[in-house]
Parts: sequence; structure tokens; C-alpha cells
Amino acid sequence: MEKLIIAPSILAADFANLAQETNMLNESAAAWIHIDVMDGVFVPNISFGFPVLEAVRKHTTKFLDCHLMIEKPERYIAQFAASGANMITVHAEACPHLHRTIQQIKSEGCLAGVAINPGTPVSILEDVIGDLDLALIMSVNPGFGGQKFISNAIQKTAKLKALIDSTGKDIYLEIDGGVNQVNAGALHHAGANVLVAGSFVFASADPKATIQELVSLA
Repeated sequence: MEKLIIAPSILAADFANLAQETNMLNESAAAWIHIDVMDGVFVPNISFGFPVLEAVRKHTTKFLDCHLMIEKPERYIAQFAASGANMITVHAEACPHLHRTIQQIKSEGCLAGVAINPGTPVSILEDVIGDLDLALIMSVNPGFGGQKFISNAIQKTAKLKALIDSTGKDIYLEIDGGVNQVNAGALHHAGANVLVAGSFVFASADPKATIQELVSLA
């Protein structure tokens, strides 16, 4: 099976020690760092924006995977790119002109991803899948960390993997929400190659060992 990328979500980090937490990730087996941006409109929570992304960027050379859980993300694509994002992922549900938004992300020099919520079918991605660098399945309802994994996400991952394979392109398949050592192997077997882990990593006694454990599941 292909390599498994672990992308710890900085949302679960200790924000009073953000540089220290970022340096811990630098020393870990995590290839990416996941940046969860929430606006309190698209999701019922507010997280952070450009200052935190810029602060993390200053302390790492790792790939920054920015997940925009916001309404009208096209307003901010250029600024997220300028602030250090490598990947910008928007929600299909938040973008009435999804194809245009994907092209906008690419025009700013970033990789483009699209996320879908638990209640959104994989089929919504059929007409844009060939334009994507990443497709993300939410395995919890977006807005809060520490939620219980929705088991249907494993079956949904297999459907999305089949859609990706039909393009003949290398497209990342990412899962976000409730990922742990119990479900990570099944998700990878179903076709996921990027797993976001927040509370499971940062709340553990040894985050670096926990990241290594997830990587080793591949």
C-alpha cells in the first residue's frame, strides 16, 4: 500500500506554546501540519486565521494543509496563500462556483482540495475530481475537535477512492475527524493516504510516539 501521511491538526495544540508545539511536530514523523480555519458561520465555532498560520509558517518548513471551514472562501484565497499555505481546501457546500474557486487556489500557486461533510455524497465531486489535488472526507460534523468518528466514513472512503482511480491521476484522499489507532488502518485500507489527527495526538502522553504509531499502520 502507498505511504500514509499524518497531518496533525494544530487546532488541538496548546496555543500558549504554539512554537513549542510546532517544533514538536517538526521533530515528529508527521509530513504535514493541518490548519483548521473556522468562521462561526459555516460551522458553529471560531478558530483562528492568518496570524496563527503565519506564526506556524515561521517555525516550520513542513507542508501546511489549510482547511477552510468558512463561507465564501474565495474572498481570502490570496491571503491564505500569502500567509504560507501549501494546500488550500474549501468545502463543496460553501462554494456555489466550486470550479472557479479551485482554479483560483491554483492561480495563487497552492494545491487545491475540496472537502465534503458527512451528509454530502461523494457524487458531488464527480465534475471537479479531475481538477483536484486533494479530496477530503469529513468523518465528523465540522466545527469542533474531539468528536466521535462516524463509521460510515470508511465505506465513503472506498467510494471516493474509486472515483479518484477513475481519473488516472494522483489525488490525495484525506480523512478528518475522530481518527485514531482503531480506525486509521481501516481508512488506509479503504484508500485514504492522508489522515488528520488532532486531539488523539496532542492529548496523548507522547505525541511524537502517537504520530509514529499512526504512520506505522501503513
